[in-house]
Amino acid sequence: MQMNDSRLIAASPAVVWAALLNPEVLKAAVPGCEELTGSVAEGYEAAVVQKVGPVKARFTGLVTFADIVEGESLTLLGEGKGGAAGFAKGEAKVALEPAILEDGSAGTKLTYTVDAKVGGKLAQLGSRIIDGFARKMADEFFGRFADAVEGPKDEPEAEADAPAAEGEAPKKGWFKRMLGSD
Repeated sequence: MQMNDSRLIAASPAVVWAALLNPEVLKAAVPGCEELTGSVAEGYEAAVVQKVGPVKARFTGLVTFADIVEGESLTLLGEGKGGAAGFAKGEAKVALEPAILEDGSAGTKLTYTVDAKVGGKLAQLGSRIIDGFARKMADEFFGRFADAVEGPKDEPEAEADAPAAEGEAPKKGWFKRMLGSD
């Protein structure tokens, strides 16, 4: 199954690029991600728990990067095994370009094309369920990614700058603030 879409992100292409390569941002963006370890050069090992229709499984796998054009584009390649549930394999081609946002400020247009495949019990669920799930996952990933980079639109500044309490997830928009970028 293939799908493509784009998002406008209220951050410079350099900030968005850095976020794409940051393991903490990726872990926060992947729905159900329990752990993510490794590096861009060698790939990230991941553990993700997902429920697809009646099938709930813990997938372990590897995410690697390919076709890297510094600051402009890359391909994320992922492959996971969920035991008796089967396997999932996919790639997301991501491209960045400067854009002007609705409010006239500078931002980034992130365009992606995702190609996903599943096998085992998952494949038996039927293409309509799998296609819907894959679309939801891609949309949720890139939505969470954008939130990690830019933060929610109506968040009060004082709350946005407050550090997360121990054991809490970082506040949305933390990556852009960490880099000191607006």
